[in-house]
Amino acid sequence: MSTGRDNEAYVRPLGSAVDGDFGVAVTPTSSSPVPGWRHTTLRVATLDGAAVEHDAGEEETLVVPLVGSVRVEVTEADGTTHAVDLAGRASVFDGPTDVVYAGRGSRLRVTGTADGPSRVALCGAPATKADAPRPFRHLAAADVPVELRGAGRASREVRNMGLPDVLDADSFLVCEVVTPAGNWSSWPPHKHDVERPGEETELEEVYYVETRSTDPRGTDPVGYLRVYGSSDERPLDVVAEVRTGDVVLVPHGWHGPAIAAPDADLYYLNVMAGPGPERAWRICDDPAHAWVRESWPDEPFDPRLPLGGSR
Repeated sequence: MSTGRDNEAYVRPLGSAVDGDFGVAVTPTSSSPVPGWRHTTLRVATLDGAAVEHDAGEEETLVVPLVGSVRVEVTEADGTTHAVDLAGRASVFDGPTDVVYAGRGSRLRVTGTADGPSRVALCGAPATKADAPRPFRHLAAADVPVELRGAGRASREVRNMGLPDVLDADSFLVCEVVTPAGNWSSWPPHKHDVERPGEETELEEVYYVETRSTDPRGTDPVGYLRVYGSSDERPLDVVAEVRTGDVVLVPHGWHGPAIAAPDADLYYLNVMAGPGPERAWRICDDPAHAWVRESWPDEPFDPRLPLGGSR
């Protein structure tokens, strides 16, 4: 029976992982450290005309506006400077956003430029695979591929702004997933915790969550995430009710489903990285549920997708 016995170790409700100017911080040195966490970082700040600074050190960074617009100033390791205004979006449910990539050794300053508060995520990972830092890049929202995955009640929208065929990075993989109210994503449950060349890559994974009520009465918007062990030698049991600003961490094991309540859309920002030489998302499905994929060709996509407008 699932009891969520590992929630305390791997779930960070909003307000439980604050670090200085960052309202959410998942890092090896944060005030709420994660047991054994080594390969991915996430920092989220709310900016109301103010600025937040980040010295990346050995990390690469992807700046992702969640709500509102921001100005990003980057000084690369060799002293080259860049300044970019990111238009962002009104909310994470309004389609892809433009993003900025900065290689290791960069210093970043991010300032909110919206009329109201802006919320921005800094996704990171140690960038140790290449001899030299990857170059600065500004990726426009129009250049972010939007993919529909699954079918029927497993339909979801995936925005691939930080995957290998879109962004030249050292280690991390970053994408956004939007699941309409009542649907399941991260389904069938899958894992990526063992290096098996050509079949599976070892990756930690961060789920940063936002939710939105679809009921005009404004009901409490919630979602649910499940993570469980793939073997007796690596037990894991996470069952989390999540809302905007919450984080669920996947150190290993099967993960899925991510469930949107019938009256709430569910969004999550995924950051993945691992120790292997290949920067790739290779997974295997839980054999108990792998047959689910076989049913998809006979089911239509959810007509509500993509939530942010036409593809």
